[in-house]
Amino acid sequence: MNDIAIWTEKLVKVYSQVKAVDELSLHVPRGSVYGFLGRNGAGKTSTIKILLGLARPTAGQATVLGFRVGHDQVAILERTAYVSENKALYGNLTAKELVRFTRGFYPNWSDDAATRYARSFEIPMDRPFVKLSQGTRTKVYLLLALAQGADLLVLDEPTTGLDPVAVDEFLRILGQDVVGEGRTVLISSHQLSDVEQVADHIGLIDHGRLLLEARLDDIKSQFRLVTAAGNALAQSRSTEVVSVTSDGNFCKYVVRQNAEAFAAELRQQGATVTDVSPLGLREIFLEMVRKEEVCTSGNAAGIPAAVSSSF
Repeated sequence: MNDIAIWTEKLVKVYSQVKAVDELSLHVPRGSVYGFLGRNGAGKTSTIKILLGLARPTAGQATVLGFRVGHDQVAILERTAYVSENKALYGNLTAKELVRFTRGFYPNWSDDAATRYARSFEIPMDRPFVKLSQGTRTKVYLLLALAQGADLLVLDEPTTGLDPVAVDEFLRILGQDVVGEGRTVLISSHQLSDVEQVADHIGLIDHGRLLLEARLDDIKSQFRLVTAAGNALAQSRSTEVVSVTSDGNFCKYVVRQNAEAFAAELRQQGATVTDVSPLGLREIFLEMVRKEEVCTSGNAAGIPAAVSSSF
């Protein structure tokens, strides 16, 4: 388990008879940037709150950095920086005062890093937090998290309100200063293009259940869009075919494994395969949340073990 930063086993969280988290088993490798994806209400924030000790699981177990959730919470919090979805701080304090207030809680705090990030994000350090724009408030929150020197960064919608220049700077910092130092990042975001730039592992959940977990490169190497023309083409889904759309004699198949073999089978049935093309993370996300299927950890939506990721 030393190579795993976050581990959950059949984690369950029930709110008023609604399962927000449903037997969720995650494996986040140390030193990785793990994109934790899902629609609104999928269970991402509930999972994060359990990991940080802000909510108790109904069932299951979890560890963070080798420490047991619910038993070693102080040790977890000492080593974890958290950027919440709702970015609220003491409104009357300036950014400079927030830095002074925060630094005493974290033994690995870096004043040099705080100064550098204040400059990189162009933060007006003498202005009260309550008077800052939404984007600038996000920058202050990121500064406080990044300067902690934490082993694990948990980022829930970290780019809220940021303009493209600030997002680019944040992603650069994440890649160079955090990942470059071997720290782990769990990032939950609806900005899939941002996640695709920095993540090397992906976990996708819907209705609290794991649909897909694997290395991003493995996922993108497997999913393909197959376009074919012909009469009476197959319209049904299968373990390999995630979705089928038709327009006259043309059919488009989203295939999650063995695309070339699937295309060859269509040709044998008399179809003309006009294109086999890769899919981006956004397209894969949209297709997967339209069809729920539980997968095993480290397995790109049911890809055989021979080609699945290993943590």
